[in-house]
Amino acid sequence: MSGHSKWANIKHKKGKMDAVRGQVTTKIGREITIAVRIGGSDPTGNMRLKLALQKARENNVPKENIQRAIQKGAGALEGSNYEEINYEGYGPGGVAIMVEAMTDNRNRTAADVRHLFSKFGGNLGESGCVSWMFKQKGLFIVEQDGLDEEEFMLLVLEAGAEDFEAVDEQFEITTAPDDFEKVQETLEKNNVKTVVARITMVPETTTSLLGDESVKMMKLMDALEDHDDIQEVYTNFDIPEDIED
Repeated sequence: MSGHSKWANIKHKKGKMDAVRGQVTTKIGREITIAVRIGGSDPTGNMRLKLALQKARENNVPKENIQRAIQKGAGALEGSNYEEINYEGYGPGGVAIMVEAMTDNRNRTAADVRHLFSKFGGNLGESGCVSWMFKQKGLFIVEQDGLDEEEFMLLVLEAGAEDFEAVDEQFEITTAPDDFEKVQETLEKNNVKTVVARITMVPETTTSLLGDESVKMMKLMDALEDHDDIQEVYTNFDIPEDIED
């Protein structure tokens, strides 16, 4: 992205998560439950669960909520039967958008997502219409405070990182998905705390937005992220920092 972090969407989302704590706790709990249901309750052999627990720590989810979610996934507690659904479409100015949802009513969620796209100048598309524009990557964001940039860069690159960048008083590290765990272990061994540590979808190209289109796009992002059934939203928009803030 031009002039600012290519992870602006993630940072924007994290700021919103801090503002809607209860909703975030529910969404992360749902992710933990699904991860346990699919791969078991031991995070050592379940990368999806490990990532969900990492996200729980990033967002200060209470331990009792985490334990309850694990028990639901393992069948020890009763819980809703959620299924995962992905949606793809276009936002204002032709921005590519991918949405990951977990729902117990796919008809309701599909109708809601279609309505939100339409309300803010976008349109829901067919499966596969924009997913080809994204690649799955591991992402770490670390505060620069107290770290020597050159030494730290060498450390993570030797651990398997693909890219390293200093942006806005933070270091941003990207990895191939298969190398994510190795880099994470290196950070943990060196007592480096992460602001963000996750597997995400990275756009290969970006679409610049200005004026009314940028405002509509931010409203669409907010509306999608506020929806109870939506877990993640990935886009390829690039807008000025003052609008993001």
